[in-house]
Amino acid sequence: MKNLKLIGFLMILASSLMFIQCTSDPIMGPVGFAGADGTNGIDGVDGIDGVDGTASCVACHSNSHRTPINESFDLSGHATGTSFARGSSTSCAQCHGSEGYVDYVTNGAINPEGYTNPSPISCTTCHSSHSTFDFENDGHDYALRSFNPVTLVIDEATVIDFGGTSNMCITCHQPRNSYPVPGSTGDYTITSFRFGPHHGPQATLVEGVMAANISGTVGYPGVGTSTHRTGASCVSCHMGESSDVSEGLHSWSPTSQSCTACHTNGAPSDVMIETGKTFAQGMEELHNLLFEQKYIDASGYVLGGDGVNRAGTSNPLVAPAKVAQAIWNYKTLEEDKSQGVHNPNYAKALLINSIEALK
Repeated sequence: MKNLKLIGFLMILASSLMFIQCTSDPIMGPVGFAGADGTNGIDGVDGIDGVDGTASCVACHSNSHRTPINESFDLSGHATGTSFARGSSTSCAQCHGSEGYVDYVTNGAINPEGYTNPSPISCTTCHSSHSTFDFENDGHDYALRSFNPVTLVIDEATVIDFGGTSNMCITCHQPRNSYPVPGSTGDYTITSFRFGPHHGPQATLVEGVMAANISGTVGYPGVGTSTHRTGASCVSCHMGESSDVSEGLHSWSPTSQSCTACHTNGAPSDVMIETGKTFAQGMEELHNLLFEQKYIDASGYVLGGDGVNRAGTSNPLVAPAKVAQAIWNYKTLEEDKSQGVHNPNYAKALLINSIEALK
C-alpha cells in the first residue's frame, strides 16, 4: 500500500516538472563578449540630378506669366464685347458665348436647343488641356482646343488652314449669312438690311477668298499668296510680346515690333489703292456711290426696293448681280477692320473694281 502511494507521488512530481518545462522561458547561458566590427563597405556613386518635373509647367502657370495675359485680355474685344447675350441663340452661339464655342469646336455643332445662360468668352473658352506634355519634341500646344483646318460656314467646299495656333482664329473670324453667287449676271434679291459677311471676314480676306471678284481693271492675286498669309500669321502679328498690356499678348492689338520685324524700314502708314488715293479714300468713294444710288443708307445698311426704308422680306432689294457684289465687297472690307492691311493687293482689286462696277 505504501508502495502505491509513493509511485503516485512520483508521477505527480514528474508531471509538474514537465509542465514547468513547457511553459517557462528557456534557461540562457552566460553572455559572451561582442565581436570586432566588420570593415565598412565602399560608398555608392551619387546619382545625377533629374530635370525639375514642374519647370515646364511653371513657365506658363506662374503668376508672373499669367498676370500680364489676364490684364491684356481684360482690355480686348473678346472680354469687353457686349453681345454675349446672343450666345443663347442657335444662330449666334458658335461665337457669342463660351458654351456654344466649346460645343462647336469639340463636337462640330452647337446644342440645337440653344443655351439659357451663355457665359462670356474666357480663358477656358479657347484653352482646355494639353494634347501632349512632350513640349521639347512636340512644341507647345498651349492647351488650345483645336489646331485643325476650318471648313467655312458659308461654303463647305472651302477649307482654310493657316497652320498651328492661328487656326483657332478662323473658327469665328469668317463670314456668314448670304453670299452673292460669283459670276451671276442676273438680278440678285436681298431680303435683309444686314446683308454682308456679318463682322468676321478677316480670315477669308487674308486667304483671298469669299469676296466677289467683280471683273475690272485690276487683277486679283492668287488664293493664299498674300505675304501676310505666307510670311506671317494671326498669332505673330496680333499676339506679340509686349511690356504694354494694351498691345500684343491677349489684347490682340498688333505691336509696332510685330510690323517692323518684317517691315524693317517701318510699316506703311496707309494702303494705297492707286497713286494719290488711300484705301480709306477709296472706301469713302464706294460708300458714297452706293448711298447716292440708294442701295445703302448713311450707316451702310442695305435699303429696300423703295430706296427709303431698310431692306427686309416685305421690302426686298432686287438689284443687278454686280450691285449686290459691290455691296458685299464694301461690307467685307469695312468689317475686316484692317484698312486693307490683311491682304493689300486683294483689297485694292475688290475696291477699285467695285467702284468701276457702279459708275
